Amino acid sequence: MKLKVLGSSSSGNCYLIEASEKDKLILDAGINFKEVQKELNFDFKGIQGVLITHEHMDHLKYATNFALNGINIYASNGTFSKLNLKGHRFKIIKALEQFTIENFKILPFDTEHDAAEPLGFLIQYIPTGEKLLYATDTYYIKYKFSKLNYLLLECNYNKEIAKENVENGIINKARYLRLLESHFSLDNLLKFLKANDLTYAKNIILCHLSNDNSNQNIMLNEVYSQTKVPTIIARPGVEVELKLYPF
Repeated sequence: MKLKVLGSSSSGNCYLIEASEKDKLILDAGINFKEVQKELNFDFKGIQGVLITHEHMDHLKYATNFALNGINIYASNGTFSKLNLKGHRFKIIKALEQFTIENFKILPFDTEHDAAEPLGFLIQYIPTGEKLLYATDTYYIKYKFSKLNYLLLECNYNKEIAKENVENGIINKARYLRLLESHFSLDNLLKFLKANDLTYAKNIILCHLSNDNSNQNIMLNEVYSQTKVPTIIARPGVEVELKLYPF
């Protein structure tokens, strides 16, 4: 399995999962569709669907472009309703109701964000049993997961850096308070990782880092120090080979 980072910031988020030539998924659709076309060499064969976490434009803006190219879009009713997206390509899914797309088994789960009905996704590739967890734009995850192999998780900000930025006038207090109630901090991410069994984990990919309120080195070091799982930052253009073997 391979993960390609097409975008991972407040400017736009989009990821491509390639399990095989005919088994691919898009996670979120927030970057310019022309850029996605170029990344895919204008070939949409094998793209089985687009999973959308919530209605904010950095995650959803170009979903209609995928639909117009014959690709199904999967999101909550709240997400579609917020932007009045309708049509046979827009498939409503519900938290904790598992469904399949070809060789992918997907369990949506509710997340905590200032959006209508945001979701995260536990994705299993059926032929190999590999599990990938994707969660972004959430300040907390109340669920525990077993036998995760790959974790694509938001690590948006460091609370100490954000506090300093408020004191120095780099960000205002309202923005700081929104961070606390809408995005995953390093501290909360570490708590989540500690609460979950990472025995089978092979990769942790940190995504959606804040430009102003994060420090990549601190985040990488803290996560790896606690988990001892290879950890990288999701940047546009990064490709990660996700492999169960060798151990």
